Amino acid sequence: MENVVITVIGLDKPGIVAGITKIIADSNSNVIDIKQTIMEDLFTMIMMIDIESSNKQLSELKDELEKLGAEINVKITVQHENIFKYMHRI
Repeated sequence: MENVVITVIGLDKPGIVAGITKIIADSNSNVIDIKQTIMEDLFTMIMMIDIESSNKQLSELKDELEKLGAEINVKITVQHENIFKYMHRI
């Protein structure tokens, strides 16, 4: 498995999860885990995906998701699992 962590934060609105998962599905990647919370009107989500069978490079997937984030006005961050774990270690 080659895992990637996607984090999302922004004002809640319909279609956030749908847009993100469409890009993931179109890349032939697989959602391993997903957690989301809505705090008042703030949407937050963290998602782990497996890109081992992806038909796109990580950089291309990252660009597409960040472009979507700009279009729907949410912050989408895409990091390889190893980088995410290194940055968030205690």
